[in-house]
Amino acid sequence: MNLSLLASSKGPLYTEDGLFGIANRGFTIFGLDIYWYAVCIVCGMILAAVLSALLMKRRNMSVDLIFLLFVVCIPTAIIGARLYACLADPNLGIERFFDFRHGGLSILGGVIGGVLAGFVVCLIKKVNFLRAADCVVINILIAQALGRWGNFFNGEVYGKVEISDPALQWFPFAVPIVPNVNDWNVGGIGGFGAANAKWYPAFFFYESVINLIGWAILFTLAWKTKKKPNGILTCLYFVWYGTVRTVMEPLRDQQFIYDNMTSQLTAALMVGLGICAILLLMIFNFRKEKAFIGSRVGDPCALTNYMTPYKDDKPYYSKINMFGDKYPPRPPKEERKKPSKPPKPPKEHKPKPPPSDHSAGEAGPRRGGDV
Repeated sequence: MNLSLLASSKGPLYTEDGLFGIANRGFTIFGLDIYWYAVCIVCGMILAAVLSALLMKRRNMSVDLIFLLFVVCIPTAIIGARLYACLADPNLGIERFFDFRHGGLSILGGVIGGVLAGFVVCLIKKVNFLRAADCVVINILIAQALGRWGNFFNGEVYGKVEISDPALQWFPFAVPIVPNVNDWNVGGIGGFGAANAKWYPAFFFYESVINLIGWAILFTLAWKTKKKPNGILTCLYFVWYGTVRTVMEPLRDQQFIYDNMTSQLTAALMVGLGICAILLLMIFNFRKEKAFIGSRVGDPCALTNYMTPYKDDKPYYSKINMFGDKYPPRPPKEERKKPSKPPKPPKEHKPKPPPSDHSAGEAGPRRGGDV
C-alpha cells in the first residue's frame, strides 16, 4: 500500500484532525481520545498474557497463576514506568506523576516494577518465583515489539542522523519525520504526506524486529527445555533486552531519551546483572546437583512437580503439558460439580395417644342417686 497516497487522500476514516481521527495518532470514542500508542501497548500486554498462560500449561503449572500475576503486575509496571520517567526526565518531575494523559512512560521502569511485583506475589503464594518468571518475563519481549509501533504513530524513536540519499528513503528502513515533533497534526503516517518531512533511521522498527527475534528464541527454549535450574530464561531476557538498549540508546535522537546516561547505565546493569545471575544459578546448581545444567545425582528436570497457588487445584491430562501423560483425564463437567447436599429427612409424625374416658367428652358417674 502506498502510504503517501493514503496519508494525503481523504478516505472514509479522514477527519479534519487527520486520517485517523486524532491527527493521525488515534481515534475518538464518545469524546474520549484513544491513541494508537495506547492500543499497541494494550495489545502487547494481552498477547503476552495469552502466551504466558500457554507456556505455564506447557511447563506443568497452573494457568490460573498468570491471571493473578497480571492483575498485580500490570498496574505496578505502569506505576514503575511513570515513576522512572518522572525521575529521569527533568521536563516532567515527580509533581507531574499523575498527569498520564500527556505522556511519559519508561519501558525500563515498567520492567523493573512488574518483576518486583511478581516476586512479591510468588512470595505470598509460596510458589517458585524463578519458575514462574521463566514463563512470563520472556513474553515481555513480544509486548515490547508491538509497543514500539506506538512510537511509529507518535513519530518518535528514530535515529539522529538524517538520511539524505533518496535510494535509502524507504519504509521500514527509514521513516519520514516532520521538523516539529510536537505538531499533532502529523504522526508516523502523517509524515508520509508532509512536504517538509525528513527521513531518519526507523529505530522503532529495528528494535521491534530484534525483540521479536529474541522472543522467538527464548520462547522456543522455554517450550522445549525442562532441565534445572529455573531462572536462566529470565536472566537471558535481561541480557538480550539490556544489550539492545545499550547499543541503540546512543544512536537514537536524544529528545526521546529521558536521561541518556541514566538509560545507558540502567541497560548496561541489566546485561551485567543478567550474566552474573546466570553464572550464580549454574554454580548453585552444580553444588547441589553436581552439574551446571540438569543433575547427576537426582532428577534433572526442574518442572516435575505441578505448581499452583491454590491448594484445591488438581492437574489433569493435557497434550500441551510436558508431563500431561502422568495425570488423569479431566472428568466430565457433571462429575466436577460439587455434590448437592442431601435433602433433609421428613420429620416423623408421632401417633397421638388414644383419648381417655374423661377426655372423650362423656360425663362421669354422678355422686349420689337421681333426685
